[in-house]
Amino acid sequence: MAVAIAPGSCGELVQGIVDGRYFLVTCPVSWYSEVEIIPGRAGHIPPHQRKLGRAVSAWFAKHGYAAEPFLVRVRSALPRGKGMASSSADIAAACVAAAAAKGHAITPQEIAELAIAIEPSDGIFFQGIVAFDHVNGAWCEALGDPPPMTLAIFDTGGRIDTVRFNQRGDLLSLNRNKEADVRRAFCLVKEGLAAANPRLIGEGATLSALANQTILEKRGLEAAVACVSQHGAVGINAAHSGTVIGVLFDDKRLGGLQDCVRHLQLEQPDWRYLGQAKLVAGGIFSQ
Repeated sequence: MAVAIAPGSCGELVQGIVDGRYFLVTCPVSWYSEVEIIPGRAGHIPPHQRKLGRAVSAWFAKHGYAAEPFLVRVRSALPRGKGMASSSADIAAACVAAAAAKGHAITPQEIAELAIAIEPSDGIFFQGIVAFDHVNGAWCEALGDPPPMTLAIFDTGGRIDTVRFNQRGDLLSLNRNKEADVRRAFCLVKEGLAAANPRLIGEGATLSALANQTILEKRGLEAAVACVSQHGAVGINAAHSGTVIGVLFDDKRLGGLQDCVRHLQLEQPDWRYLGQAKLVAGGIFSQ
């Protein structure tokens, strides 16, 4: 048996299309999915874990273990259908655990291939913060580790099917329409990570979140952006194909976080506060 742990995400710092290429900038957070794989033991895989089962079966088949049954156990802090990379974290942790159980190492690139064969995938399994082609897996650029930052995470309501969302017929044209804003947002976040500057990261994330309103509107987002800076937040990021948003704080200026949460709970009563998380470097570890 082997166990692997993968971070989820609070949406993305940036997402869109630039020069005809879909990409996202990862936003891994300190909420995790832990997956245990026990080869040789048959077990029922619940419907919400079938993507994970497909990925493990694909890895086993690729490495000559096609006929071997396996048991899966998942413990996850990540809500589903909200844009917190729950499926990506489950799949990635399961692939690492499956490989470790058989004495193999697995690269992030191999995880990406297995995950994207099932659905568009977050890149939380790459080390640090990365720009990642979540649709085709054809591009990954390391942007560095995040500076110390905390997110106050809210669910704006509803549930999104990632596969159906990415099959929308108007998605390409809508992404092209916001390309200039996405390009600018990417430059700001990239510069902010290079300089360990939370303000620039927050500025870029906010620009990308607002630009995405034409694709997946989050009611109250503009009003929230206007008020959070009063409490010391550096910006807001969004799940571009999900329902959560994160209010971004520099860890050196956390004094206003609780007041900000209370303010948003009053101003946006339809939003549900999920809690705090740290912005972390991506990557998976096995036990």
